[in-house]
Amino acid sequence: MLGELENLHKLCFPHKPWTAQDFADLKKSGCDIIASQNGFIVYRVVCDEAEIITIGVNPDARRTGIANAMLGIVFGDLKKRGVKHIFLEVAVDNKPAIALYEQNGFVRVGVRPKYYDGIDAIMMEKNI
Repeated sequence: MLGELENLHKLCFPHKPWTAQDFADLKKSGCDIIASQNGFIVYRVVCDEAEIITIGVNPDARRTGIANAMLGIVFGDLKKRGVKHIFLEVAVDNKPAIALYEQNGFVRVGVRPKYYDGIDAIMMEKNI
């Protein structure tokens, strides 16, 4: 499975792909990973808060509802686990991702200057 995630991540993020070992390390650190043939989401729960680490969808399968479906699965899992808030960061120039998160109830709560290799990140939050 981790090799498949590595290959999918390369399709989604060719400029900075993660390895199977990166995904293994995330699992060891306590992250949860939901994956399908065309998408994945990595998130972490700490007490009653969660953080989305990354979401990726195969470029050929974007705008088909995969990311919305994965977020729905995560939200259900987080509710069962008693999570109250979920956070994430997204690059200010990633308009499709920002729109996805806003459609799913996230609101902007701050900015992390130069977070992504010199590009600012928008900090977003959703109460569950």
